[in-house]
Amino acid sequence: MWSGLNEWLWQDRFWLPPNSSWADLEDRDGLVYAHPQDMLVALPLALALVAIRFIFERLVGLPLSRWLGVRDRARKPVKPNATLEKHFLTQRWKTKEAQMAVLAAQCGLTLKQTQHWFRRRQNQDRPCLTKKFCEASWRFVFYLCSFFGGLSVLYHESWLWKPAMCWDNYPNQPLKPALYCWYLLELSFYISLLMTLPFDVRRKDFKEQVAHHVVTITLITFSYSANLLRIGSLVLLLHDSADYLLEAGKMFNYAQQQRVCNSLFIVFSMIFFYTRLVLFPTQILYTTYYDSIANSGPFFGYYFFNSLLTLLQLLHVFWSFLVLRMLHSFTKKGQLENDIRSDMEESDSSEGEAAQECLRLKNGAAPGSGAAPADGPRSRAARQLPNGHMSAT
Repeated sequence: MWSGLNEWLWQDRFWLPPNSSWADLEDRDGLVYAHPQDMLVALPLALALVAIRFIFERLVGLPLSRWLGVRDRARKPVKPNATLEKHFLTQRWKTKEAQMAVLAAQCGLTLKQTQHWFRRRQNQDRPCLTKKFCEASWRFVFYLCSFFGGLSVLYHESWLWKPAMCWDNYPNQPLKPALYCWYLLELSFYISLLMTLPFDVRRKDFKEQVAHHVVTITLITFSYSANLLRIGSLVLLLHDSADYLLEAGKMFNYAQQQRVCNSLFIVFSMIFFYTRLVLFPTQILYTTYYDSIANSGPFFGYYFFNSLLTLLQLLHVFWSFLVLRMLHSFTKKGQLENDIRSDMEESDSSEGEAAQECLRLKNGAAPGSGAAPADGPRSRAARQLPNGHMSAT
């Protein structure tokens, strides 16, 4: 059964253009071609990258965060409450006000006290700035090395400057060792990102991130197996060109160095819009839709590959919308209020009630509010009933 399924999956008509076969891509005369089984090396390499990341974040990222002055906010632990804790662990942030009112009655608390407890409990689970910084520093180093490494690999290749050359004598295109190493490293990195995604800082675009990683891994694997390395390498290089600037901007944002962060964000935005909304559709999508079948008819791999690239472009549009919102906020207020693009988790502004409590004066009035003390004569008079008795407090 397995052998039959394997034979059906690797039929020539699925992966290669008409009049081409796997026999054409067998190594011969000193020429080496891409083989699908080569991608299996990416799995242990992804595990190695996870281990390297763990070491990097502790030996490099953490000291660097301290050197740049990244400080974690001190958060007050909530008072233990078994009923609220059980509900929080099952419902998390989905608790509605009506449910909180029921919980408040069960625990002998007011609705406001229960809401305050949930907000503080949520804050305890939110990631600290140091963790965010370490994650961003790891991605920054990888994207930076990957971009300039990939640029050095492709700089002297004709298809970098003329994408139509990606289809010159396709699929009979020998594999170059440097391109293989770079391609394999990129695939391993995205697999490692998918593996660690549940443990990383959860972002507002979590679902889009999962979709992006799955699409990217599928694109890399399929393009390598179908010997589409030339066009695949252009897609990888185009994406890496802006990603390292994004991660650098996050790092300086966490370090409260807003001028550097703002400058990096502007540069990142320009490169992001140009590469994702101009170069990608006009150069990458155009050549895969039209130039790829100029000398041969369409086949299953043509439709599958272009569908994945189109889905990737839709993700580009989604993130472009987020970047535009950040730019709009930046032009109105002169600085970025939240983290860049997809890393805009909910802030700890819910700690505002605790901050207000700290600001209250000892006599019970907030500074400058002009409010009378809670137990003063005016307050007692307000609580006096028509029969002359005092209302219960």
